[in-house]
Amino acid sequence: MNSYQNPLQLPLTRRGFIGVGVGALALAGLSACTPPTANFVQPGSAEVTEVERRRRGTGHVTTTTLTAAPTLFDLAGATASTWAFGAVPPVIRIGAGDTLQAKVRNQLNTDTSVHWHGVALRNDMDGVPPLTQQPIKSGGEFTYEFTAPDAGTYWFHPHVGVQADRGLYGALIVEDPAELGQYDDEWVIMLDDWLDGVTATPDQVLRELSAGMHGMGGMHHDSAMRMGNLLMGAKSELLGGDAGDVYYPTYLINGKPSADPAQFTARPGHRIRLRIINAGGDTAFRFGISGHTLTITHSDGFAVNPTVVDSILIGMGERFDAVVTLGDGVFPMVAEAEGKTDRAVAIVRTNGSSRAPTGAAVSRLAAGRVGFGTQLRASDDVALPDRRPDRQLALAFTGGMGRFNWGVNGRHFDMHHPMDHAFQVKSGERVRLTVSNDTAMWHPFHLHGHTYQHASGGARKDTSIILPRQKLVVEFEANNPGVWAAHCHNTYHAEAGMMAVVGYLR
Repeated sequence: MNSYQNPLQLPLTRRGFIGVGVGALALAGLSACTPPTANFVQPGSAEVTEVERRRRGTGHVTTTTLTAAPTLFDLAGATASTWAFGAVPPVIRIGAGDTLQAKVRNQLNTDTSVHWHGVALRNDMDGVPPLTQQPIKSGGEFTYEFTAPDAGTYWFHPHVGVQADRGLYGALIVEDPAELGQYDDEWVIMLDDWLDGVTATPDQVLRELSAGMHGMGGMHHDSAMRMGNLLMGAKSELLGGDAGDVYYPTYLINGKPSADPAQFTARPGHRIRLRIINAGGDTAFRFGISGHTLTITHSDGFAVNPTVVDSILIGMGERFDAVVTLGDGVFPMVAEAEGKTDRAVAIVRTNGSSRAPTGAAVSRLAAGRVGFGTQLRASDDVALPDRRPDRQLALAFTGGMGRFNWGVNGRHFDMHHPMDHAFQVKSGERVRLTVSNDTAMWHPFHLHGHTYQHASGGARKDTSIILPRQKLVVEFEANNPGVWAAHCHNTYHAEAGMMAVVGYLR
């Protein structure tokens, strides 16, 4: 493992953190003064090491190497220049309780990192510069080593700038060796919105959002209209209004556009476990397989009471597992870019027919039952035990597209002082967290290092959609000491400032 240097006490570069600035997080009852950094549990401290030791993993170690490098990406015959870890997307598989040793080599011309999204891992391996580590410099390398305690569907991506909207991502599947596996096959499905190397780079889009939206006063048209790399007027009833503000020329399933679709094959009657991940930057997807129902079994890695739907609404960073029993024929697997009047399509074949699937039944995705993370119930074996909260905390997402001034409680994070106004907890507490969306746009909220439970027995999750003017009320066990990011998982909102920190007091 790498020798530890406290990232909170080292000099920072401008690109060393995901946010240009991220809003300070208000704590209910917190005074204006935040304890000094030394009063928080540090990422490489004895407290963090002790929690990792107590996990008592299996002892099995999986090693892998991820090389972040420029690459040329084939999009149905068109070549896009991007950054990636080789194949798009790579898939890493380990067992619950196993240790992952992932060496990351940086062959980019800028800093990078890897965040292991959704994993309740040790704090100094969370991959968030400068909060939990210094960034991996150009030409450098860093080895992430941690025990993955919980089975589930996870993924990984950078946490520097807007790099997550390139090809730098992959799936991390943590398997449960005790699971019966009552299905015939398993498909990992990664959904993405893509523009890098086609219309612009993500950094160019961020500059255009910051300048262009302010110049237009944030005014939206009645129908979706492309204006450079911005998408004005993309609306969705499911998302409560504005569906997103970035124009993407194409959408992908497992790195493939609809013109060169990913192919999935099985036999009629086969039960398939789907592990569905939204790796997009600014797009919620409505996912389904034409002519089939889906039974949702897990959300963000944790079991839920089985729920039958026609499609699933998936925000950026969310993951859903579902089981489908396949019919006889050729069917489109569809990821509708919600509110953006476009989609990604893959092909599911259960016989030898060479015909192309028709989209006639795709309308069921819109007209049928839509599954949401907020409507699911946690399975009894993963639900948090009843307990009175020891601490109640509140934060608000604020800002808007007009000034592109996204933040938390109206303020922006100072990357040179990441613990200023941190959200304070203590080990052993049950924490009730209320996240208010005070904006006119939906946001996917993500908490690092923990899973929380939605109120009244809802799903266990780490990423949840919050509609405009609505609130998310969740509870979590403060059992993973360190300093953790909490932010909107819209890549551009986070970079503009919609982020905060959860810090454990010593």
